Amino acid sequence: MYSKTEAAQLRQAFWTAFGQYMQPVPSSEGLPTNWVNYKTGLKHVYFRLHADTRRATVSIDITHPDAGLRELFFEQFQELRAMLEEATGETWTWEPAAVDTNGLPLARIYRELTPVNMFDRNDWPRLISFFKPRIVALDEFWSTAQYAFDELR
Repeated sequence: MYSKTEAAQLRQAFWTAFGQYMQPVPSSEGLPTNWVNYKTGLKHVYFRLHADTRRATVSIDITHPDAGLRELFFEQFQELRAMLEEATGETWTWEPAAVDTNGLPLARIYRELTPVNMFDRNDWPRLISFFKPRIVALDEFWSTAQYAFDELR
């Protein structure tokens, strides 16, 4: 088991390494991108990368505080499901009603890798190989899909 300090240092080391690995990769529009903290440009819609001692996830989190609007955003993503799954080349898990680590409601669309441990440096290549193609594919998907959300902005 790791102390809080050791865990924080390992977490920071992994995300720094991943960010450096991804730095030369341009967005689908050819622009430099912060892949670790990807900006969708749409309030309450986030592309999240997460890893812990058991799993890694790449997700689209819809965190709008209004349940009705959160549902509308989720339904709009469902309309784009074929486009998302074509861009990523895989089927994603769709959760219209989930909660985050703080107990706040959200809708989530995600892919998961298990078992994997972020604190084991030997797993880092698997984590990077999991995260990279999916966040790049999400960026490619979003370069077109974001316009479907103009009326919800």
